[in-house]
Amino acid sequence: MPRGILTTGNNIISESTQNANHFEELRLRLEDRSAVCGVVGLGYVGLPLVGALHDASFKVLGFDVDPAKIAHLEAGTSYLSHIGEELPRHLAGSAQFEPTSDFSRLAECDAILVCVPTPVGEHREPDLSYVTATGKEIGKALRPGQLIVLESTTYPGTTRDVFWPAILASSGKAYSLGDDIFVAFSPEREDPGRASHNTKTIPKLVGGLDEASTVLATALYSTAVEEVVAVKSAEIAEAAKILENVFRAVNIAMVNELKMLFDQMGIDIWEVIEAAATKPFGFMPFFPGPGLGGHCIPIDPFYLAWKAREVGLPTRFIELAGEINHNMPEYVVQRCVLALNRQAKSVKGSRVLIVGMAYKPNIDDTREPPSVEILKQLESLGASIEYHDPHVASVSNLRKHPEILLHSVDLTAETLKAMDLVIIATDHDAIDWELIGRCASLIVDTRNAMARVDGPVSATVIKA
Repeated sequence: MPRGILTTGNNIISESTQNANHFEELRLRLEDRSAVCGVVGLGYVGLPLVGALHDASFKVLGFDVDPAKIAHLEAGTSYLSHIGEELPRHLAGSAQFEPTSDFSRLAECDAILVCVPTPVGEHREPDLSYVTATGKEIGKALRPGQLIVLESTTYPGTTRDVFWPAILASSGKAYSLGDDIFVAFSPEREDPGRASHNTKTIPKLVGGLDEASTVLATALYSTAVEEVVAVKSAEIAEAAKILENVFRAVNIAMVNELKMLFDQMGIDIWEVIEAAATKPFGFMPFFPGPGLGGHCIPIDPFYLAWKAREVGLPTRFIELAGEINHNMPEYVVQRCVLALNRQAKSVKGSRVLIVGMAYKPNIDDTREPPSVEILKQLESLGASIEYHDPHVASVSNLRKHPEILLHSVDLTAETLKAMDLVIIATDHDAIDWELIGRCASLIVDTRNAMARVDGPVSATVIKA
């Protein structure tokens, strides 16, 4: 048996735990699908999870503090473009699902799955306020025989040292972990916009605060997910998720740094990656960009770095990768300044169109997009900024820049010809790249998007 992996049968549970009524009753309710599941946080992670549990024949309560999401789900309409209308419509027509903002109804749930944000603060320290606030709400409704699983990405030790204590303190009761209440961590692995995998097909890691919790969480997810991998502790599951994202962040930082180096050497990084990827072993292609966006890759390394400093072992390598990725928008702006200068234009007074406001292709997710940082820096230099994104009609109430209020402009020949500079920040499939190449005069391309254009490109294209 691989080190760190538990079997998922009852044989790993001690005889005293097997005889505990709450454990056995909940196990049977999970097995026969009579358990009520509650999902807290109905965003990019929580809503697909609701769908998977609902399809597994559980009754599901969906909890969210945002009344707009509740209204959408009651009406059967989508608020996440990449998910589409089918899932909300399916849920709205089912007696087995109910969205609510009434957190007292957590008491009705046999299993509670928590999918809330874990951002970083102003100084890149972990912000666990959503996790602790949810824990307190769960504690108010806590009763014996409940399984509680945290799915939010965080540093190792959060479930045991932060989440469970918040629940227990709020309950005011002396509940016993592993006998009365069962707590586990199972990291979300959603990748919005990816068609090849979904909640049901992505293997699910599960690690409990004790063996009984691991077995019950495994039993729950096994009903809705094709493959569940139980590990020896919540800390291993937490660390595995951090490793997955740090791996990506470090490798992206490497190609971003090489992009800047090779540019000075007159070498195209995209052609280098394409050449290296011909090796059938020992190489995995990662691609540069204008910076990292989304909720995981730009944030999770700082969670681990913060925890490392707490135990006295700074992670210099990870922190360096974070700095490189964090500074990429500034590099893009520098390339824009140089590109305009070569056309005898200053940034001040120039009209700039940013193509793509979502942080990745083919979705409407505007969490931490590098395009916003590029926008703010160019605005500070006096540029007039507009944007086009077929998936993001407007931008407002951003966490770091709540002052921004912009609306997507139509991508037309007239719009493109009126611009001094077009910056490609996100390479959505729905964008007419040939139109941009034909009608723009100057393009700074951070995604190598213009390479896919078959027709003539009259614009001057600068890769960044």
